[in-house]
Amino acid sequence: MFTDPLYSISPLDGRYARAVDPLREYVTEFALFRDRVGVEIAYLRALSQNTLLVRSFTAHEDQFLLAILDQFATNDAKRVQEIEMETRHDVKAVEYFLREKLQGTSLEDVIPFIHFGLTSEDINQTAIAYSLLEARDEALLSRLDELSAHISRFARAHAGLPILAKTHGQPAVPTTLGKEFANFHVRLQTQRDRLARHKFSAKLTGAVGNFNALAAAVPEVDWIQFSARFLESLGLTPSLYNTQLMPYDNWIEFFDILRLTNSILLDFSQDMWRYISDDVLKQKTKPGEVGSSTMPQKVNPIDFENAEGNLGIANALLEFYARKLPISRLQRDLSDSTVRRTFGVALGHTFVAWLNLLRGLEKVEPNLAQIEKELEAHWEIVSEGAQTILRAAGIPDAYEQLKLLTRGKTLTREAYIQWVRGLNGNPQLEAKLLALSPTTYFGLARELTARALGD
Repeated sequence: MFTDPLYSISPLDGRYARAVDPLREYVTEFALFRDRVGVEIAYLRALSQNTLLVRSFTAHEDQFLLAILDQFATNDAKRVQEIEMETRHDVKAVEYFLREKLQGTSLEDVIPFIHFGLTSEDINQTAIAYSLLEARDEALLSRLDELSAHISRFARAHAGLPILAKTHGQPAVPTTLGKEFANFHVRLQTQRDRLARHKFSAKLTGAVGNFNALAAAVPEVDWIQFSARFLESLGLTPSLYNTQLMPYDNWIEFFDILRLTNSILLDFSQDMWRYISDDVLKQKTKPGEVGSSTMPQKVNPIDFENAEGNLGIANALLEFYARKLPISRLQRDLSDSTVRRTFGVALGHTFVAWLNLLRGLEKVEPNLAQIEKELEAHWEIVSEGAQTILRAAGIPDAYEQLKLLTRGKTLTREAYIQWVRGLNGNPQLEAKLLALSPTTYFGLARELTARALGD
């Protein structure tokens, strides 16, 4: 009965199961088993190819080893689990699983070299680093690119659409809707590039980081060079100065970039919620959907609200990693082990949030009537421009004049024009002031948007 998703404790395996499907290949228990097997096989092959310790494999033997990984399936993962129930040790279970696979084959003579001279964390941290790299490259970046592209399209479409900007929640000066979206696009692209550039580190240095067992058994091999080449062949950066654990600093840097990306999107979610609340943006309705169990008129910004909640959960975990993972008692303690099993949870809630934002963006469009109405109701928002024009003309009390006219007041078009006419200034100055309006006074917003989008 409890195998039904309705009984899932985590919403990632229940309500949001389909949304996180693209991550299952990389950050599930199955993926961890498979990647541990992959690291062990890659290590055995490297011993054969780069040392005299293990004999050379025939092409057939090499393909046999690669096929163990390529064909690793649910039944194989279950067998690893069964062995772990006996050994009470997850990495040793992987070693015994591979021993079984090689038993009775032409590779039986190299069984003693599976996991040769290594400690569990050489396998674990390499496998997890590889899974993070794969999850980023195959799932996270593509979803973030999709989200950023949607934001940029919206920015481009509305680069010249003036809206009322608010500072401290109060009417300030006009901006354009496109420029506000372009601001987020630039911020996201900066973090996207940092995520993509990040190099994940891993270790292959033994029980306390000094290659003790390997150096004692086979001192003629340059194990420092061997480990570096091995990890680089997996697309990872070798960490040389370790205890039994590689310090998590490098992974935390990645998580911190992801956390900042999520914080930017939290800001975006809340702004979108406010634009919808203020009726600047309206949401397209879909037949069959309801927004309230009792109020039939409701169209709730639920996608942005769900995104905000999921981003918060993800960032709580990502922040915890930064506090917890740099600390390990002496050369090793296991308190990090259960924590890193939640990496998929943090990535999962991140992924769900990004999907929610995409869904939300597909539903929104500018409410042109409300935008125009709001701008026309607040002519005081051109007072910044007016007093600056007066200053440029050498009028010393320009700010004070506009403060008297507008502070704490709502200014109409007629009142503004009347004030300009009452200045009795020169015609050129008057023309400049009359050219100001809430729908035209948005500076270089259109040009900045084009620059931000690379147009």
